[in-house]
Amino acid sequence: MEFESFDTKILSLGEARIPSPVCKAGGITEDYFISENDRVLINVNSHNLYEFLKEGKEVPSFETAGPRNKIYFDPSKVKCALVTCGGLCPGLNDIIRAIVLELYHRYGVRNIYGIRYGLQGFIPKYGHDVMELASHSVENILNMGGSILGSSRGAQNIDEVVDCLERMNIGILFMIGGDGTLMAAKKIADTILKRNIRVSVVGIPKTIDNDIYLVARSFGFDTAVDVATQSIKGAHNEAESYPNGIGLIKLMGRYSGFIATTAVLAQQEVNFVLIPEVDFDLEGSDGLLAKLEKRLKQRSHAVIVVAEGAGQKFFKSGDDEVDASGNIILKDIGFFLKNKITEYFQNRGIEISLKYIDPSYMIRSLPANANDSVFCGFLGRDAVHAGMAGKTKLIISNWNNHFVHVPIDISAGKRKQVNPNGKLWRTVLESTGQGSLKAD
Repeated sequence: MEFESFDTKILSLGEARIPSPVCKAGGITEDYFISENDRVLINVNSHNLYEFLKEGKEVPSFETAGPRNKIYFDPSKVKCALVTCGGLCPGLNDIIRAIVLELYHRYGVRNIYGIRYGLQGFIPKYGHDVMELASHSVENILNMGGSILGSSRGAQNIDEVVDCLERMNIGILFMIGGDGTLMAAKKIADTILKRNIRVSVVGIPKTIDNDIYLVARSFGFDTAVDVATQSIKGAHNEAESYPNGIGLIKLMGRYSGFIATTAVLAQQEVNFVLIPEVDFDLEGSDGLLAKLEKRLKQRSHAVIVVAEGAGQKFFKSGDDEVDASGNIILKDIGFFLKNKITEYFQNRGIEISLKYIDPSYMIRSLPANANDSVFCGFLGRDAVHAGMAGKTKLIISNWNNHFVHVPIDISAGKRKQVNPNGKLWRTVLESTGQGSLKAD
C-alpha cells in the first residue's frame, strides 16, 4: 500500500469552542480527552518507518478517535439522525444503542431521530415515518437481530437527501453501512459542503465480509466467524458419519474470503477452502475433483468450504444481473459444486454422501456475540465524539489496535482482500494441506 500518498486530514465544520460535558461523569478526568496531535501510525513496519525518518518525511498516520475537550455543537440545540443501509449484519442494533446512549446520557442531546428503511427514509415519496430515539427506545435492543430502523438497498437522489436534512435541521448524520453506503455518505458530505451548510457526516463501516479498505476489523465479522465454525462442525460430523461423506459449506464473501479463511483456522477440520482471491480448477490431476477423490480414498470423508464469490469463472459471462444497489448478483457456486461433485463421482461409479449447508442469511440476521457487542460500543461512542466535535466526511475505523478517523475519500470505493501470498492464506494452506488446485 502506498500509504505516503494518503491525505489523512479530517475535515471540520469549524472551531470547537464549547467545553465538553462528558467530564461530568464520575471518575472522568481531563486526561480522558484525546489531543488533536494524537496519531496512530498507518504502517508499523520498522523498515518503512526508518525510510521515512531517514528521508525527513512525515510518517503517515491517522487521527486518533475519542472525546475532545472542546466540541462544536451545542448539545442542547443539536439534532442528530441515524440511518442503517444495505444488507443486515450482526451488531446493527448495538451500534444504534451505543450512539443513542452516548448522545443522550454523556452529551445531553435530546433531539435524536432514526431514519426508517435506509436512504428511502429521506425521500418524501416513500412516506416512511421518522423514529424518535431516546434512552428508553434502545435499552432492550441488544438481543435483537436486524435493525430496529430497518434498511433498504438502492441509490436515492442525493439532493433530496440533503434537502431533508436541511428541512429537519439535522446537525449530525450517522450513516451505518457498507461500501455503497459510504459512497453515498461521501456524496452527501460533498453536497453539504457545496451548499455551505453545517452538517457533520460520520460513517460507521458495516460489512460482514470484513472487506472495507483501511478498516482492520468490521463489526459483525466475529459473530459471522463464530456461527460459521458451528456449520463446519456440523458438516464435519455429517461427513465423518458416512462412507465417502462430504460436507460442503457455502459462506459469505462476495469478493473477499476473510470469513471462510478465518472460520477454517478457528475450526481446523476443513480439507479444501475456495475463496475469490485464489483461482482453482475442477478438472485435471491437481484440480479440486481429483484431489477430493484422493482425499476420500485416504480418509473416507472430506469437508469443503467455499466463499460465495469463488469460482465465478465457471459461469457464462455477459448475462450478469444486478441488485437494487448495482451489485452483480453472483451465480450460486454452492449448488454448482454440489452438482459437479455428485456428477463426477457418479460417472466414476463411486457412491458418496454429500451434505450441503448454506447458513448465510441466518448469520446476517443474528444478534451480535459478546466480542462484537463490545466492539460496536467502541465504534458507536467514538462516532458520537467525532460528530459532536464537528468533524465530518470520515469513518470510524479500527487500525493497528486503535480506533481512528479515516477520511471517507481514501476508503470508499476500494476493497480489502485476502493476500494470496500473505500469512493468513499461507496458514490456511498449512491447516488444510490442499496445496494448489490449479490443473497442470
